[in-house]
Amino acid sequence: MGRAATTGSLLAALLLIVQCAGAEVVPKIAPADPTPTLVIDQFGYRPEGEKILIIRTPVRGFDAGTGGEPAKAYDIVNVATGKVAFHGEPQPWRESAVDAGSGDRVAYMDFSPLDAPGSYMIRSSDGAQKSATFRIAGNVYDEVFRAAFRTFFYQRAGYTKAVPYADPRWADGASHMGKGQDTEARSFFAKVDASSARDLHGGWYDAGDFNKYTNWAADNCRTLLLSYTENPHAWGDDFDIPESGNGIPDVLDEVKWGLDWLIRMQNDDGSVLSIVSLDVASPPSAAKGPSFYGPASTSSTRSTAEVFAYAAMVYGATGLPGHREYADELSRRAVAAWNWAEANPDKTFFNNDVRDASIGLGAGQQETDDAGRAAKRLAAAVYLYAITGLDTYRRAAEFEIRESKLMRGEGVTPYDLEAQDAMRVYATLPGISSGLGQKINAELRRAMATRTFWGAIEGEDDPYFAPVMAMRWGSNTVKARTGNLFMDEAKTGLAPAELITVRDVAARYLHYFHGVNPLGKVYLSNMGAYGAENSVDSFYHGWFADGSALWDSVKSSKYGPPPGFLVGGPNPSYSWDNCCPKSCGGPGTRYSCLKAPLAPPTGQPPLKAYRDFNTGWPLNSWEVTENSDSYQVAYLRLLANFVD
Repeated sequence: MGRAATTGSLLAALLLIVQCAGAEVVPKIAPADPTPTLVIDQFGYRPEGEKILIIRTPVRGFDAGTGGEPAKAYDIVNVATGKVAFHGEPQPWRESAVDAGSGDRVAYMDFSPLDAPGSYMIRSSDGAQKSATFRIAGNVYDEVFRAAFRTFFYQRAGYTKAVPYADPRWADGASHMGKGQDTEARSFFAKVDASSARDLHGGWYDAGDFNKYTNWAADNCRTLLLSYTENPHAWGDDFDIPESGNGIPDVLDEVKWGLDWLIRMQNDDGSVLSIVSLDVASPPSAAKGPSFYGPASTSSTRSTAEVFAYAAMVYGATGLPGHREYADELSRRAVAAWNWAEANPDKTFFNNDVRDASIGLGAGQQETDDAGRAAKRLAAAVYLYAITGLDTYRRAAEFEIRESKLMRGEGVTPYDLEAQDAMRVYATLPGISSGLGQKINAELRRAMATRTFWGAIEGEDDPYFAPVMAMRWGSNTVKARTGNLFMDEAKTGLAPAELITVRDVAARYLHYFHGVNPLGKVYLSNMGAYGAENSVDSFYHGWFADGSALWDSVKSSKYGPPPGFLVGGPNPSYSWDNCCPKSCGGPGTRYSCLKAPLAPPTGQPPLKAYRDFNTGWPLNSWEVTENSDSYQVAYLRLLANFVD
């Protein structure tokens, strides 16, 4: 049932026919967006930062044959004065080879010397090619940062989104607070047993679905807190959330909203429930179905021990009213969670899975494997040692560190930041085993110096300057986390280059999200008012649902979705449901598939395996366009480095 799009500018629409109870619904399906010849960061650049214009000639993919060849020269024009502020000639990437990742031939022009604040546009010397307008300013990303962070307010479960904190276009009542919902959620395995009811309200919708997953929520809290400790100057008390103006950085208030939900998820014995499954409706306050929770597990309990201990470090050090007492409570709860997990090291729970007879509980699979549980034990032990100084946690931390992928010589990856971030912290702590901190830092530097990271940068493997080890479902979080790996080097002094060079490398990943990609797409929703010429129009989300007259699409609905949501991004492994190409469903409810898989995303070079659409099953747009709080925090952590 949903919105999809076609390939080719000549095809204005395709028909995705939905037969529901005998009635046919024929939604409009938008064509794929045209792609530009000149791509830049559509918001702009900081004065001191690297600035690179990309000129692209599509050779493969849905846009092959469109666009033009690079001009001999380009002028950068000050919009206010009309004067040429910079003139340069482009250089071909790899002697005009076709890039496998994008299907494009690419040339580029470095205009980093242009550092005067102002608004600019770029045009070819013959005037045939023009870029979007962009700014050069020290605060160029400030409002983008604000919009991206405010998405957590819109993702709050059980909280009224009221004016003035909510834009009137996206105001809504508190969701999931009715009978049988979050304040009296029951066990999935005791649905008719009123004695199983628990107050589990609060927290955030995890993604486009409204479920709340302990493992992921805990890591999102941790990442936001890490961003605060790395760049406290970026996090003010003025993001226009309900807690703004209370003298506490808003990020600490927002994280507390998530931590307070985790507190409710903790049992008296220290264990922590794994998931709460919520009903979905548009708007969220219209959801009336019951809420159900899943049992405690080792992974959910270790995740919570980890974030409670780390949060105790952060809140305990602020000196702000109430934070010391809150840190003490979190410390006690972290110890209780640790003790339960140590006594129950292999307790798993697979939600929405035949293995635990839990089909229908949640959507995404939150359980992890043995390596994942070991990483969580490592991180929890590190932060508990940091707040207690106890040898029990030091020994556990050092055992897991020595057994970690990093110390076994397997390198670093954007998928293992939980353990890698903890090891960076451990290397700074007093009282650890002699030489271990130096060994950790040496391995981190060695791993980043490999072909996967610095080698890919120095070899210019990606003509869009943001190489990653793999493109898959959720590629945008891989892009953001890779940028954060480079920023980690800048901050710890481990990089094999000057600080400003490493910052420029990290900024290249930021520019990717802001339009420096083969689609010329800003991968944030509804950012036209912030300067984006082409931002996400629609994405998979229960609130901003396909067919909604109010929120489906920026172009075709009254409001569209709110600004600032980061989507999953290009996914070359995207596919429709296995029931396709035949019709899916049962008697009276049949959904037709297209004659061929939707292209794009299918059949494209990896970086073009994307389109704006929010059609649900069986076209499964969530594999490409669904937002996730995990994507959001990785992007915010990266962006915070470039906000004043």
